[in-house]
Amino acid sequence: MNSSYKSSVFTDLIVWQKAHKLTLLVYSITQKFPHEEIYSLTSQFRRSVISIPANIAEGYKRKGRLDKLKFLNYAQGSLEETRYYTILSKDLGYIDLSTFELLDESINEVSFLLNSYSSTIAKNDDKSSTTSSNFL
Repeated sequence: MNSSYKSSVFTDLIVWQKAHKLTLLVYSITQKFPHEEIYSLTSQFRRSVISIPANIAEGYKRKGRLDKLKFLNYAQGSLEETRYYTILSKDLGYIDLSTFELLDESINEVSFLLNSYSSTIAKNDDKSSTTSSNFL
């Protein structure tokens, strides 16, 4: 794709698309968690994962580079929180090894894309901070 292409909406970003897929996956998996976890682990897991694409979206149209990076940093923090809940879910026996590996792979992919997107924005001036052919 042309490197001068500017996405017009956050849904064009591959990093957002992958984070959204991760969110849908976590929602599907946590439906099978024990009922007693509904207000604890299930709720925390879902809130952390939904925060990832939400912060990518919120930062997308921010005008300043530092403001954009702040929201991407929030997304990365939520991603690491999600990583912990994935480990905890495995250790508690709520997910099996194959489900853990699927989640872990998805988390690693989103982390890589998020770090790359953040680096691209950090290097660009404010006018070109939505230019990111690597993420479209």
